[in-house]
Parts: sequence; C-alpha cells; structure tokens
Amino acid sequence: MNAGIVRASLNICAIFAFYLAAAMLIPSAVDFAMNNPDWKVFGLSALLIGTISALVAVASRGSQPTNSTRFTFLLVNMLWLTFALVGSVPFMESTMQMSFADAFFESMSGITTTGATVLTGLDTMPPGLLLWRSILQWVGGFGVIALGLFILPFLKVSGSGVFRVESSDRNERPFARFSTYAFNMLLIYVALTLLCAVLYFVAGMSGFDAFNHSMTTVSTGGFSTHDASFGFFQQQSIQWIGIVFMLLGAMPFTTLILIGLKGRFNIFADHQVPVMLAMVTVLALAMAIQVDLAGIVDIQEGFTKAVFTIVSLVTTTGYANTDYIQWGGFAMSLVMLATVVGGCSGSTSGGIKAYRWIIGYKMIRRALDLFIYPNAVKNVRTGMVSVPERIQIVTLLFFTAYFFLIGVGTVALTLAGMDLFGGFSATLTALSNVGPGMTEEIGPAGTFTNLTDGAKWVMAALMLLGRLEIFAVLVMFSPALWRY
Repeated sequence: MNAGIVRASLNICAIFAFYLAAAMLIPSAVDFAMNNPDWKVFGLSALLIGTISALVAVASRGSQPTNSTRFTFLLVNMLWLTFALVGSVPFMESTMQMSFADAFFESMSGITTTGATVLTGLDTMPPGLLLWRSILQWVGGFGVIALGLFILPFLKVSGSGVFRVESSDRNERPFARFSTYAFNMLLIYVALTLLCAVLYFVAGMSGFDAFNHSMTTVSTGGFSTHDASFGFFQQQSIQWIGIVFMLLGAMPFTTLILIGLKGRFNIFADHQVPVMLAMVTVLALAMAIQVDLAGIVDIQEGFTKAVFTIVSLVTTTGYANTDYIQWGGFAMSLVMLATVVGGCSGSTSGGIKAYRWIIGYKMIRRALDLFIYPNAVKNVRTGMVSVPERIQIVTLLFFTAYFFLIGVGTVALTLAGMDLFGGFSATLTALSNVGPGMTEEIGPAGTFTNLTDGAKWVMAALMLLGRLEIFAVLVMFSPALWRY
C-alpha cells in the first residue's frame, strides 16, 4: 500500500475529527445549562479528541493527496470509521457507562442514519447525550464527505469524486461548479431542518424534542428522544409533518435545490420521485385497508399509522408510531417489502433505492421482449435517456451483492446467538439502514440491547456497507485496487 495516500487520508480524517470534537461542545453546553453533570463528559471528550486529532493533523501535514480511485475509496472508508470511533467516545464516558461494542454500535447507527439503538430509558436520559445522537444523524444524513467539501478543495482533493462514492448521486447537477452545488445542498438541508423544527414546535412538541426530531427526520435517521419514538406524540398533525419531511429527506438533493432555489416545481422530472411515491402509496393503502378490515384501529387513525409506518420504512428513517408487529402476517410482509425499497439516489436515505428498481424493471422487460423477438434491438431507457450497459451491469451486481450479503449476515448473526428470523431481520434492517427489525426483541417496541457483542459488531459492519452502497467498502478488499 502506498504510504503517501495513507498519510494524506490520516491528515484529512484528523481534520474532520477535530471538527466533530468541536461539535461535542454543543451538547456540553446544553448539559451545563440544564445542570447535568454529563457536560464534563462532552467537554473532556472534546478536549481529548481535539488534542489527538490536532497532533495527528500536524504530524501528517505536508502529505500530498491524489485524485486517484485508490485514494478516494480509502478516504471515504477511513472517514466513516473515524466518525464512528470519535462519536462513540461520549457514549463510553457518559453516566450510561456503555461498553465499547455498545458505544460503537450506537455511534455507527447514528452516523449511518440507521437508527437502531441499544439504549433504553431515553425519556430520562441526559439531554446532551440525546442531542449528540441527533447531531450524529444530522451530520451523517448530509454526508461526512459533503460537509468536508469546503475543506477538501484547499487540500487539493476532488470533492465531487469523493461525494459520488459516498452518496451514489447519479443526477445531473444544477450548478456547473461543484462547490456551488455543495453549498446549496447544505443551505437546503439546514433550511429543511429549521422549518421542520418550527412546524413540530407549533404542532405541540417541546422545543428540545422539536429540534432533535427535526435533525433525525430530515436526515432520515430515526433516533428519538423517547422510548416510544413517535408513538409518544399523539397529535396526528405531528405525524403528518413527519411524513412530509421524511419524504423530502428521501428525495434527490438536486430536485430539492431546483425547487427551493430555482423555483422549478416539476418534481416528477426525476423519474425516481414518482416511482418512490407510487411504491409508498401502494404499500400504505394496502396496509391501511388490512388494518381496517382486521379491526385493529379505526380507519382514520389506522390510515395515519399505516402511511407513517410505510413512509418511515421506505425512506429508511425508522421511526415507529405503533408496534406494527402486532398487525399480523400480511402487514409484516408489507413491512419487509418497505424495508428494502429505499428512497432516491442522491438523498439521505438508504436501501436499494428507486433508480435501481427502475433499471432492474427495465432490464427484465427487455429480456422478456428479447425472448419473443430475439433479433430485435432493445435499449434500456429511463424516460428519453438510454442507460449505459455499464450502469446496467453495476445495478445487477448491486442486487446480487445485496441479497448475497443478506444471506451472509443472517448466517453470521445466527452464529452470534440470534435465531434464524431474528438474524435475517437484523441483517435486512442494518444493510438497508432502516433501524427497527421485525421481531419482538428488535422491533419497533424493542431495542438491540440484548444482542451479543459479536452480533453488534456484525450489524455495525452491515450498517457501513449499506450506507456506502456496498461496493465502496467491498472494493477495499480487492487486490486490483492496490495493484500498480
């Protein structure tokens, strides 16, 4: 391995870690203002991480990063691992006294916006710790790499190349300069977060709850400040505000920029959006009808809960406003489908994502046409644009890798002590970055507390794989990447 690119990656990771350490001062100030002793934990963690990262940055400065593929993939993986490690420090040092496995799991779940948690007693937890969880998800939602686009150009690193690896953004950018695009992405992200917080507050949330939930809604992360998650809030207006902003978080940043800054309200111009909304509509209506026919709840309340549940799962937010595991087998089959759907490419959501479903469907349709007309010339198209064969192959490989990893993850988690369906459910939710599983223990009314440390490490690896779109992690184990 080239020592130069490792040093350059360490230098950039140290700079990012320093800024994350500075962010720890925010929950420290909140705890201090509310007379909670955990303010010292965040203050000392900030001092420790800030000092170490500054020393590493100074020791590795002068390293010249390159815009090579090898450096890009190495940097992306090192950055996410750095943020997960740094983010775990306050969890270990807090009054919760979490083990390293638990702290790393919680931090990785936060930074990858998965939303799975090992914590209980959120209602009485120190406010700084709750805020830290939300900050991790907010940072992770926008993308560690995207936030660094204001730093990377000064370090002679190509921000656009790194961002494409992290986010799988395949959309045409509305600005010629990538720095302008990145700035407007951040502007829209902040504006959505603030608007969501204001609306939550007006609808009845406390200021603290509104701010935390706005960060974890727009980032499609799903961490809550209450054990009951969104079930704590009985107002249907709050539920529908959450639905709207979860959907906005799952839309491409490009579409949001065009709407917010250029006044182009044709949200269906990107074919991903109508496909995602159609999937949400079909699944939500099917679940609402099933809940009504089964007499579980009345139609009005059942409709809101069904729509909220499906939107939360499809956008990979992972909030829960009810224990849908009690709704029966048909509802759980819809939950399973919603877990793998995913939002749009270039958004904060995870999962398989709409553009892959579009390409996969078009490929199947072309294959069927060729069975009937073997000599016909058929292209895979999305709208008026032909999909290059390379993209088709990559899409097919992603589906293959995704379902292969579900099998591998299930086997690994059963070896770590989980039952078969529990292992499958945990793998599915971690790889899709959704959060709650589909069993009583790890479902919407449960947590991942009782899993063995081995199972937590497996799930943390799956979360990273899902957040970085699988191949950005797997390519690190390819000899071809390191071969000159």
